[in-house]
Amino acid sequence: MQIKRDLYLNRLISYMWDGQVKVITGIRRCGKSYLLRVLFREYLKEKGVEDGNILSFELDLTRDIKYRAPLLLAEHVRSKVEGSREEYYLFVDEIQMSDEVPNPYNPQGKRITFYDALNDLRSLPNLDIYVTGSNSKMLSSDILTEFRGRSDEIRVHPLSFSEYYSAVGGDKYDAFDDYAFFGGMPLVLSRPDDGAKMQYLQSLFSEVYLKDILERKKIKRGDVLGSVLDLLCSSIGSLTNPTGIANTLNTKQRLNGDDIVSQNTVKSYIEHLSDAFLFSECKRWDVRGKNYFDYPNKYYCEDVGLRNARTGFRQQEMTHIMENIIYNELILRGCAVDVGVVYGMGKNANGHGIQVAREIDFVAYSGGKRTYIQSAYALHDEEKARIENLPFYLTGDSFPKIIVRHDIGKRWYDEKGILNISVIDFLLDGALI
Repeated sequence: MQIKRDLYLNRLISYMWDGQVKVITGIRRCGKSYLLRVLFREYLKEKGVEDGNILSFELDLTRDIKYRAPLLLAEHVRSKVEGSREEYYLFVDEIQMSDEVPNPYNPQGKRITFYDALNDLRSLPNLDIYVTGSNSKMLSSDILTEFRGRSDEIRVHPLSFSEYYSAVGGDKYDAFDDYAFFGGMPLVLSRPDDGAKMQYLQSLFSEVYLKDILERKKIKRGDVLGSVLDLLCSSIGSLTNPTGIANTLNTKQRLNGDDIVSQNTVKSYIEHLSDAFLFSECKRWDVRGKNYFDYPNKYYCEDVGLRNARTGFRQQEMTHIMENIIYNELILRGCAVDVGVVYGMGKNANGHGIQVAREIDFVAYSGGKRTYIQSAYALHDEEKARIENLPFYLTGDSFPKIIVRHDIGKRWYDEKGILNISVIDFLLDGALI
């Protein structure tokens, strides 16, 4: 089964021959290598590029193991490309497998890395460079630092619902139910039954993601990292902060003395999980005051199937799962996303009027446009609808406002101009935002 990833393919095509190193990043197993070695290669061949002009190295394979030495890789590529009148493409897959080696001219100096090799190869005018790297050893911050503005980053995500549905077809409501349960990791689609899909997703955490982070960050408290991960998975869509997580861990596990988990430890572990593309932090934004709050914030998992797997497929709260799916969709569409906070009048226990903070699930920014979005699984009555709409009325502006719902079919606008749309239509209509 070939899955179309046109969004990323077109982005790669748009960056061709721009003099930059094209770096494809994202959570492991989300389809980075497939994008480069299958879809992009097919595109090049359709444009008449010969196989011999695509220099491809897979550093995780023994056949290319010698090219993990960055100087040897650079020397080999130069021998093929330098002085030729033909154009060449360089693909380096799993580049984090590259070794650091001593500088042969200054053994005591800074070691040579693949960043040095690729920056050197950039000087060849007839070479266009593309690399992929697993998130555990090649993160966005590293790329931006080491390439010093001489790279284009293409961030790849698991399948969107639109991509997923284009591959599986059939009834779109059944497809959404499966997507909300198993998520969009591409290899899930090739598993023969539900049990195999569940086992595959669970193994990704135990055999890939956690091991990667433990190795890269040299973490000694793997048990604490796992506990932080579990709490984040259980609290998607809920306000969360490192202090609260630390207190929960210390209380539930009755930790004391040297075993006590500090908020700084939790904060650093959350950063590791975010750096590995497993989670994204969504900050709270005062819509009218125009400032960010420090804490608490919300965290969303990169893939709801992975989140469900980590919870043992037991916590199927569709309100939170749907919210996570909508957040991921907004990020995939290139939006910057915040949680909106607005204030209106309410009453305290004594009946006195007070300012009450109310939440807008998402404030999405794209191309200078702002859109307010509420995720509402179901609005059973007028009172529920009134509560869901109230934060919109408090924004004091006329930017578009959308309620994404699971309990309606056709989209419609209410008397205030607020769009009510089904979650499936929202996910399939990329022109909305």
